[in-house]
Amino acid sequence: MDAFSSFFESQSSSRNSWSYDSLKNFRQISPAVQNHLKQVYLALCCALIASAAGAYFHVLWNIGGLLTTIGCMATMAWLLATPPHEEQKRVSLLMAAGLLEGASIGPLIDLAIDFDPSILVGAFVGTAVAFACFSAAAMLARRREYLYLGGLLSSGVSILFWLHFASSIFGGSLAMFKFELYFGLLIFVGYMVVDTQDIIEKAHFGDLDYVKHALTLFTDFVAVFVRILIIMLRNASDKEEKKKKRRN
Repeated sequence: MDAFSSFFESQSSSRNSWSYDSLKNFRQISPAVQNHLKQVYLALCCALIASAAGAYFHVLWNIGGLLTTIGCMATMAWLLATPPHEEQKRVSLLMAAGLLEGASIGPLIDLAIDFDPSILVGAFVGTAVAFACFSAAAMLARRREYLYLGGLLSSGVSILFWLHFASSIFGGSLAMFKFELYFGLLIFVGYMVVDTQDIIEKAHFGDLDYVKHALTLFTDFVAVFVRILIIMLRNASDKEEKKKKRRN
């Protein structure tokens, strides 16, 4: 947790010295890497559109569930096993993974639409703003400045896994669920920063696999979006229950 606090402290201290010179940090990124990032974010946007289409298909035909989740994981594994020179095939697999991922979280999106569609819009906008801000922070920071957080984040994911495993066996509590939810949100927001810097660093060393890098950012985006949406749904539900109690 000290590393997380140091990250936010460094961000707050940098605001005091924020100037036009800080924007020049983009010059650390070579033109080739900048073009690579454009391809990555374009592929990411296309994957998000495919994911929205998958969620829409679930709303229409109720196709989301365990099979689409397994299909999404299998498609991602297929993409990662496909050689980089088969670009068209890998892009198609990325779109298929996005479609299946959208269908998999379709039940949650359908619930949000039934409850209050504005919650869905707010969750997406909040995720997009967080993604843009933390990605920009990673680009403006010194090279490899936040890569050390990768080990801590991996440990956090391991903690989440074992907590979820224990809850499924011994039964969980509301407090444990909230901890997993907020701690998971913190973890995947951190991954937005670390993965962005990792992609930039790999690109500097010649790894220009934009499809794989877009898949990495896509999983970060979806993980944060799902958690923000659940938090907003729970808060709205609690408010509704309090209003009902007051009326009674």
